[in-house]
Amino acid sequence: MRTEIKYLELKSGFSGNGPAWIGLVSFSKSGKTIYFDGKAFQRIGSARIQGNFMDIESGNEYWISGVKKDMFDRHKFGGGKILVEKRILSEYLQIIGKSELPKTNFELTEVNIEIPIERINEIENEKYETSEFGADLHFKEPNELSNSEIEFVIAELIEDEKIAKFNKGRRFTKKKRLEFEAELEKRGIKNVG
Repeated sequence: MRTEIKYLELKSGFSGNGPAWIGLVSFSKSGKTIYFDGKAFQRIGSARIQGNFMDIESGNEYWISGVKKDMFDRHKFGGGKILVEKRILSEYLQIIGKSELPKTNFELTEVNIEIPIERINEIENEKYETSEFGADLHFKEPNELSNSEIEFVIAELIEDEKIAKFNKGRRFTKKKRLEFEAELEKRGIKNVG
C-alpha cells in the first residue's frame, strides 16, 4: 500500500482553525481512498464547500494536501497548533529542513494506525445493497415497471434528494423522480409519498 506524508485539516465546523495533522497516509489500490488515523477519506471534487476530501463515515470535510517546506500549511487566516505524527518526525524534519520541531506551532502526537478497509468496504457496499426489488430499477424506463416498483423508486429518490450534498445531484434526482411520478399519474395513480 502506497504511503505519503500529508497535511490534513478538519474543515467542517471550523473556519481555518480546525484540528490539523501532519501524518503518514495510506492510499487504496485505486488511489481514490486515503486512510489516516483510523478514518477513510474520498475526494469531494470541484463542487467542494471548504474541503477537498470527505470522511466516508462522518461526512466531515477535510483539506488534505502535500506538506509545505515553509511550514505554512494552514490557510493564511487560520490558526492553531498542528499535530505531527511521532512516527514520521525525522522524515518531516528533513522535508522542512529543520533539526527540531518548533514547539510554538507544532505538537507531537500518536494516531490510530489502523487501516479500516473492511469497515469502509461494508459501508460502501451498504449503499449498493439490493432490496426486494433490485438495484437495477433506477436504470429502467418508468413504463417498464409495475406500480409498486415505481412507488419504491420514487421513495428512494425522495430520500436521495434529501441527502444530496450538491445542487446538481439534487436536480438530477428530482428530474428522475418527476419522470416516475408522471408515469404513475398516466396510470391514474397518485403517489402516496
